[in-house]
Amino acid sequence: MTHGMVSAPQPEAVEAGAVTLMNGGNAVDAAIACALVQTAVDPQMCGIAGFGSMHLYLAAENKHYFIDFHGRAPLATRPDMWQDIVVAETEDGFGFILEGGVNELGYQSITSPGSIKAFDQALQIHGNLALSDLLPTAISYCENGFAVRNHVAGYWNLTESAGRIPHIERLRHIPATAGIYTKEDGTLYRAGEIFRNPDMGRTYQRIADNGVSDFYQGEIAAEIAADMRTHQALLTIDDLREFKTETPDPLWGSFAGYDIATNQPPGGGAMVLEMLNILSNFDLKAMKHNSVEYIQTVAEAMKIATVDKDQHMGDPRFTDIPLVNLLSEDYARSMADKIKSGEKTHVPRLNRGADNKDTTHVCTVDEHGNCVSMTHSLGNPSGVVTEGLGFMYNGCMNVFDPRPGRVDSLAPGKSRFTAMSPTIVFKDKKPFLVIGAPGGTYITMGILQGILNVLVFGMNAQEAVSAPRFCVTSDVIDITNRIPKFTEAGLQALDYTTRRTHLSYHFSGVHAIRLTDEGWDGGADPGRDGMALQV
Repeated sequence: MTHGMVSAPQPEAVEAGAVTLMNGGNAVDAAIACALVQTAVDPQMCGIAGFGSMHLYLAAENKHYFIDFHGRAPLATRPDMWQDIVVAETEDGFGFILEGGVNELGYQSITSPGSIKAFDQALQIHGNLALSDLLPTAISYCENGFAVRNHVAGYWNLTESAGRIPHIERLRHIPATAGIYTKEDGTLYRAGEIFRNPDMGRTYQRIADNGVSDFYQGEIAAEIAADMRTHQALLTIDDLREFKTETPDPLWGSFAGYDIATNQPPGGGAMVLEMLNILSNFDLKAMKHNSVEYIQTVAEAMKIATVDKDQHMGDPRFTDIPLVNLLSEDYARSMADKIKSGEKTHVPRLNRGADNKDTTHVCTVDEHGNCVSMTHSLGNPSGVVTEGLGFMYNGCMNVFDPRPGRVDSLAPGKSRFTAMSPTIVFKDKKPFLVIGAPGGTYITMGILQGILNVLVFGMNAQEAVSAPRFCVTSDVIDITNRIPKFTEAGLQALDYTTRRTHLSYHFSGVHAIRLTDEGWDGGADPGRDGMALQV
């Protein structure tokens, strides 16, 4: 049992990564094998027309960097095109509800897709295997099907509050999509039933045969572009041809004697580091895990980072982000003093609405010391499938601010902020904790608590991702049902508004692998369907 370990929310995908390790693949090969199967068996959480952030630590090559493949607003985007149809802002500040849902469902919600290009790039530079070697397993799940898991069925049937379009509409509104996702009687597939998508399998085989260039400038690209033109999409062939990934260095911080490496904006890593910096001014262990004092303290740090994110963090190609100040010791100390004084931070919102959490994650390590933490997504899925191609496009235009002049306002070629923050914690300059999560803006809050659970409270990976979580992305402290009511009452006595979910596991789906002198241990969030597997 020395090849490596994989942790992810889908058992089928975890197995694909593990088998890749057993067959001579490294951590990069395993991560991409896992990700490709994720696109087949969790097709609204991610896809080849999605976006994401890939954290690579290559011990043998002495390389450590990111492949950033955030979606970009199409070149036809206009900064003011939606300013007059704003209905509400989501409560966590991670999306807007517009009249007619034009940014959320349909062809105008699509940004430039980057996932398949990033997967291929990682393999060409660092893999032992090629994309064509790894696609057959995903193709098999497309052709032969998979048993719909509870989490998949739950997403398909979810109706969110406050103006969001019911998820079922993403599966039946577009005829080509409905032909794949609905049965003859118009109903969705239920948990346990076998779902197949042979069109996606054929597209994957075309990519295996002709290369990823077919998707961006070949015959597949031509089919995509024709469909976009027919339906007045913003995306064009030029957006496909001009899309490039970026390869930034990690953003570094420290906490409790550990070094923390995470992603640069427009990813959410700066939020994680800012919260850790603030919390380094407190004796969290003495407060005891999930006590009233602990939740109050961490919640205020969450609110401070949320306000700073809303005001300052976006695409650094378009926005001057004051990271030096936001991540400085002086700023962290001043924010900690604010918390200690009892001052409560207010998180302003245009209005209240639902948030989106349609993302997935994979962590891998191998016997050579290589580590990958990758989050990838469709955002709020667009619901669009081009006839015959099978895959669904991202819906990332939903998160741009339709009000001009703001950090995440619309602009051609711009990426919007995302909480994706695949992170690696180092101990004595060696990887100690590989961690990441899906979950919209909940991502940073889940990763923060996972890191604190390991570094402060000494939990192993499974304990860390399973412990009861809370989340603050507005003025409300959201808590899971396993946090005792007497703790909630204590928060309310301090004049906090709380909101208890019926779910025992919630607020992102954290996955992690811990590397210790005694060996590896992995954790898969119990709120998802996945697992951690060592081979």
